[in-house]
Amino acid sequence: MIVEPAEAIVSEAGVVNIPLGVLAEAGLSPGAAVLIHSDGDGRIVVRRHEDAIRDLRENGSL
Repeated sequence: MIVEPAEAIVSEAGVVNIPLGVLAEAGLSPGAAVLIHSDGDGRIVVRRHEDAIRDLRENGSL
């Protein structure tokens, strides 16, 4: 896997644009449904919706 480091800025409206290369490395394409949450330790997690829901059903947590 090629890891493309990227820097993003949080806008005044709280919006962050993630570069397409980073999304492609994660297997996400434009229009993909994702679930976003904070891990509570300063990290933000972006997961494919279907993966997050599956883990929630099977393990009771994200």
